[in-house]
Amino acid sequence: MNIAIVVSEFNDQVTSRMLNIALEKAKFMKLNVKFTCKVLGVFDMPLIVDTLLEKKEVDGVVTLGAVIKGKTKHDEVIANVTLNRLAKLSLKHKKPVSLGITGPGMGERQAHARIRPVSERAIEAVLRISQELEKIK
Repeated sequence: MNIAIVVSEFNDQVTSRMLNIALEKAKFMKLNVKFTCKVLGVFDMPLIVDTLLEKKEVDGVVTLGAVIKGKTKHDEVIANVTLNRLAKLSLKHKKPVSLGITGPGMGERQAHARIRPVSERAIEAVLRISQELEKIK
């Protein structure tokens, strides 16, 4: 299976580790990472994800990011808009887009605690969704 990974650079102390773990997991699961794309923040992901999903050689996309709470509710707005757009892209292209984006409403400690489990499950999810889609085609 050929996948792409899109990672946010915002909160890089978390997301750079997420990317490394996701790449390790993909290699372990024998998934071919065709593209690794970096965007400034999770809000910037949908356009890149849409373009990747249009490629015949990409079977699914893994998204990685950390939306950490600040002093306002900006984290909630960013996360909700982004997740809605990503879900619509998955449906539009009929290819899996897995959610490796943590937050909103979490602090830095929570973000660090979720690095490994979220990164690994995002890789596992894209494969699992693809396998289930194959069963029902």
